[in-house]
Amino acid sequence: MEIRLEGKSALVTASSSGIGFAIAKGLAGSGAAVVLNGRSDATLNAARNTLLKSYPNAQIKIVAADLATADGCEKLVNKVPKVDILVNNAGIYGPDDFFETNDATWEQYWQTNVMSGVRLSRAYLPTMQQQGWGRVVFISSESALNIPADMVHYGVSKTAQLALARGLAKRVAGSGVTVNSVLPGPTISDGFEHMMAEEVARTGKSIDTLATEFVMAHRPSSIIQRAASVEEVANMVVYVCSTLASATCGAALRVDGGVVDDIV
Repeated sequence: MEIRLEGKSALVTASSSGIGFAIAKGLAGSGAAVVLNGRSDATLNAARNTLLKSYPNAQIKIVAADLATADGCEKLVNKVPKVDILVNNAGIYGPDDFFETNDATWEQYWQTNVMSGVRLSRAYLPTMQQQGWGRVVFISSESALNIPADMVHYGVSKTAQLALARGLAKRVAGSGVTVNSVLPGPTISDGFEHMMAEEVARTGKSIDTLATEFVMAHRPSSIIQRAASVEEVANMVVYVCSTLASATCGAALRVDGGVVDDIV
């Protein structure tokens, strides 16, 4: 099975690093023209240069825009008015006790994790419908199903993404456009490496070892008993974005290593 996306354009939000960058790389490697998005021109230029080292002939555009605001989403759409593939990866996370999570924090998570996808889907889906082909993917989380007690606000926003994706899939039914969610579990991303930097220095343990220890301590239901790589998550997303996934729509696809104890 070979995935080829020549002639398709893809926008991956929050794609200067981490899972977003891995998805962008996978799409570029499949031949898609890719739009990288983030909040900093410097990090986006660095990401584009890294991608071009792997794929010198890739078509890579960068757009710096803060998607936590309506103005930021409008800026992005104005610069990129049409795409065939939209990957809603922009999101924030962090622990905060429910009783200490104020309205401003809830609003920040809602605007970033949910409304960015609402606004961009509203902007790009009509053209996808008109042309009879398109892909929209929301990068949710296993926390959408397995709500963390220390991140209720985050879990709620990720559950909302599942509802949004399912509803949009029904809204565009029969159009040739698919809308799906992908749910990563514990993943060794740039953010995780940064979070664990002091622990690496203190213990001398590798990131892989610390990630495994984290999974076994905090996600003991994991079946693979380790964290995933960003490439493993990206592989699922690239497939869902491909022409081969035409019968996958309205689905919540887990790349959680079996953390969620559910057979459906």
